[in-house]
Amino acid sequence: MSTTSEISINSVGERRLYSKIFWRIIPLLMICLLFSWFDRINVGFAKYDMQHSFPLSNTAYGLGASLFVVGYILFEVPSNLLLSRVGARRHFARILIVWGLASAAMMFVHNTTEFYTLRFIIGGAEAGFTPGIFLYLSTWFPEQRRGRIYGVLYQAVAFSGILGAPLSGLILTRFAGLGGLPAWNWVFLLGGIPCVLLGFVVLFCLEDHFESAKWLSTGEKDQLRKELVVHISDVRARPASSTLEALRSSGFLVVSLVWFLTQIAAFGMNYWIPFIVRAAGFSNREIIGLITAVPYLCGAISMLAVGVVADRIGNRRMVFFSCLIMTGIGFLMVGLFPHSSVFLIVSLGLIGAGVLTAYTTFWSLPPKVVTGAAAASGIAVINCIGQLGGIVSPIMVGKIIDVTGSITPALYLITGVCGVCALVTLFLFPRALRRIERPAAT
Repeated sequence: MSTTSEISINSVGERRLYSKIFWRIIPLLMICLLFSWFDRINVGFAKYDMQHSFPLSNTAYGLGASLFVVGYILFEVPSNLLLSRVGARRHFARILIVWGLASAAMMFVHNTTEFYTLRFIIGGAEAGFTPGIFLYLSTWFPEQRRGRIYGVLYQAVAFSGILGAPLSGLILTRFAGLGGLPAWNWVFLLGGIPCVLLGFVVLFCLEDHFESAKWLSTGEKDQLRKELVVHISDVRARPASSTLEALRSSGFLVVSLVWFLTQIAAFGMNYWIPFIVRAAGFSNREIIGLITAVPYLCGAISMLAVGVVADRIGNRRMVFFSCLIMTGIGFLMVGLFPHSSVFLIVSLGLIGAGVLTAYTTFWSLPPKVVTGAAAASGIAVINCIGQLGGIVSPIMVGKIIDVTGSITPALYLITGVCGVCALVTLFLFPRALRRIERPAAT
């Protein structure tokens, strides 16, 4: 029987091990995620100026945003399967370099056809990156620690808005005419090139898995093998049988539906907040950038808090439910008080806190539904089905604006979507997702 002192020593050693792993891989992955989300923010800011360079209706802009998701979906499963075959290092490097070049090439867009084409290419290039990162982390951290890790990792998404929104506003204000180029060209160029450089950093600095990490001792690797729920050998599965196994998993379609509905709300935030702020009466691009950063700042704060709470109480389903309710209230308030600066900022804060914490909480759920050999393809398929919401949302919002002249009806519709998603989470989640987890050691 273990003594109290032995348990204490083991706990200290465990904390040191996971702290060591954290500081070796998480900061680099956070920077990569940050730049991947810059693209979504940049195109939202550049939209207004692009519409003055060539004909681009709100519906056309929404279609372009949707084509990004189409490319993402078409290449999602092949991308995740490629991860298990070539390893994370080369796979993530390839994604970063290709999408960085394609994102920078957005500066050459002069018509809607080119806009559609490049948005599709960028989506295809980025396919599999985020779920690939979560799958990769499942081979480094045990389940009871991932909520906190995901909360920290998704700070990158929040910081992409906190830094990217004001920076985009600044570029659009100060870079007009620099080098003979319109300011929106610089938005895409300065957002794409760093991704290419990051690709080479990843290629030389990231390990494929802990077995190849020279900075881990033999004892530390033995400890990881004992504690991890998802083993490296489980991820290297036959693609066809793995996908069929995932589709047969209990609750697979319910989880996919929830991700689909969540994405409708998320794309409503990521692609339309600059439009919402401008419609509220703000015209200065730098001010719009600062206000657009509000939801991401609130999301950054809430993600850290919610990640810790989710790990402690172990009831991620109810945490996710609360995030959806918060998001719906935020969209409803924006619609009800469109010209109130105070309500606008509060509402955007609720939306950002709800959406971003929903993201971090959700991705701790699929590994419980699709496990073992089905993990790689199963998580990719869930993300693909969910990403269909990213096709519906931009086109739906853009069309409503062009038909009604207002974004308010779209905001009410997204509120309803959040409500439906919350009800599905509360009543239809499978038993595996209702289980209360063992709190992580602190």
